[in-house]
Amino acid sequence: MFTSHARGVLASVGALGLMLGLAGCAAKVKQEDFNDEMARLREEMQSDDRQLAGRLDSTNQAVTDQTGRLEALEQELQAFRSEYTVSIEKVRGLLKFNVPVHFEFASSALREVDRPVLDRFASVVKEYYPGAIVTVEGFTDPAGSAAYNLRLGQRRANAVREYLGTAGGFSAEEIKAVSYGEARNRQAAPGAKGPGELGVENRRVVLVIDHAAVAADQGTAMR
Repeated sequence: MFTSHARGVLASVGALGLMLGLAGCAAKVKQEDFNDEMARLREEMQSDDRQLAGRLDSTNQAVTDQTGRLEALEQELQAFRSEYTVSIEKVRGLLKFNVPVHFEFASSALREVDRPVLDRFASVVKEYYPGAIVTVEGFTDPAGSAAYNLRLGQRRANAVREYLGTAGGFSAEEIKAVSYGEARNRQAAPGAKGPGELGVENRRVVLVIDHAAVAADQGTAMR
């Protein structure tokens, strides 16, 4: 199939061919008319070429911008890892941030020492994943009953959600909180439990970014 550019050129060439045919048969086409038609055809082709070049430049710039953005994100995440000892997992369109945000035994109060890492996390999400959904997962150590720990994990997740909503500028629709309690398959230090500092590795939150929809929107924007 012909593109609109090709069809336009063919139509112009056809018109020019008709004029040449008339010129050869009846000598009715003046030289200046022929020259005018040639100039019009030349200008049309040059205009189409300029439009095509403009579209290509726009696409190339979009690719360049996206590449630069990904490189900046990689540098930001590397700095985040090294500065706060954060580990990051990528699972089916999700980014899981295992952050050093921990809680005292039987407490859901957010510690002052843990606020800077949450501030940094919020800045990364706002800059590179605008519109993404963040889920705060709350965990406990295995001391106490499973039902109690499920409620405690929810309170911890809620505390972090509220902080990110206030200090990080997330709306209620952008951030959720869930509890996994003492889930044994998710314990950072299997079996470790308080009171005291024992089991503090398990008394934590995990921050999850659902960026699949954002990535799809970015991909659509680049096509």
